[in-house]
Amino acid sequence: MPAQVDKDCCTACGVCANECPVGAITIEDYAIVSEDDCIECGQCVEACPTQCITL
Repeated sequence: MPAQVDKDCCTACGVCANECPVGAITIEDYAIVSEDDCIECGQCVEACPTQCITL
């Protein structure tokens, strides 16, 4: 299962998108993970300063 973002918690800071090695995350009002592109590496989970991303 690809990374999941808690949109109520996400501040759209962009740290996760910068850490994603495959560019699977875009930032709008909150981080959006592409289910097709996510490789489930967990780098976004580690990088998220608000701990809003889970695998």
